[in-house]
Amino acid sequence: MTNDPRPLYARTAAQFTGLLRTVTPEQLDRSTPCTDYDVRRLLSHVVGVTRRFAVIGQGGDGMAVPTHTDGVADDGWSAAFEHALRQATAAWADDTKLAGEYTVPWGRVPGAAAVGGYVMETLTHTWDLSRALGHPMPLDEDLALAVLPLARQALPADRRGEEVPFAAVHEAPADADAYGRLAAWLGREV
Repeated sequence: MTNDPRPLYARTAAQFTGLLRTVTPEQLDRSTPCTDYDVRRLLSHVVGVTRRFAVIGQGGDGMAVPTHTDGVADDGWSAAFEHALRQATAAWADDTKLAGEYTVPWGRVPGAAAVGGYVMETLTHTWDLSRALGHPMPLDEDLALAVLPLARQALPADRRGEEVPFAAVHEAPADADAYGRLAAWLGREV
């Protein structure tokens, strides 16, 4: 990942936005590879963490922002995510924020690491959503290739347990693409 992960975040968020726009209300109860979430709860989580990411970039207490967003109409998820995304993009637009220190769920880190963490979060849940929807559009393989080394560094196999919300590493099938390898590293069945 580059020293400025914001372009990767923008690409990741754009990809998630495109996929999110394909979701119909009838698909909201489908299960996802993230075993704690159906599609509705996954979308609630992605909107919530994007709001948290915005508040962190604004210098606020991101840990006070819920990781889920309730009260969104079945046909309102795209608008809710895009609103949170605009706030996050604006909050992190200043280049000096990349060197600042911020408190995120995984500790106190430089801004670039905070942005990188939210790239990984959004990209991983993009794969979860894509799989739940039956892969309605191709995903950008280069994004997963960029994030996989970050995931391996930030979440080593021996750091799984109660404090780390990821299951044990699974072995990816030999023919798995970069998304499949990333998902397996993050504890998903591929």
